[in-house]
Amino acid sequence: MTMEHVEEEPLSPLARVFQSPRIDTCIITMIGFKTKINPDVILDDLRHNVSKHPRFCSKLSDNGARWMKTKVNVDDHVVAPEIDPQEVNEDGQKFVDDYVSRLTMIPLDRSRPLWDIHILNVKTSEAEAVGVMRCHHALADGMSLMSLLVACTRKSS
Repeated sequence: MTMEHVEEEPLSPLARVFQSPRIDTCIITMIGFKTKINPDVILDDLRHNVSKHPRFCSKLSDNGARWMKTKVNVDDHVVAPEIDPQEVNEDGQKFVDDYVSRLTMIPLDRSRPLWDIHILNVKTSEAEAVGVMRCHHALADGMSLMSLLVACTRKSS
């Protein structure tokens, strides 16, 4: 029987602090869109781009000391909930705020890469829809995450 070689990379010291079970710190990024969000477009773009970014296709080792490359099923990382219009009423921003507040109470699944995207096709005073990205702080800091988001969404023509 042969052991499959798994590519691993050690966590940085700061990432080791943030991945500690006692400290489950996530970065939550909310982005407003001028139009409704088509989940299929997001999924397709992620399928083409996520493999270019090692942290987004790595999970923590069992002891939490190393990043391990893994196959990513982007469908597991994108959530587009069915939203009851009566639950939103006339205050879309309150619905989004409440949704994100509840999201902060749910830990990320440590059996896969530590990020997810939530698509909320809810009209607020400033947007037609809101995308919420949740990323464990062991993956990135705020600036590197924003740089990555810009790079992933930039189209070359």
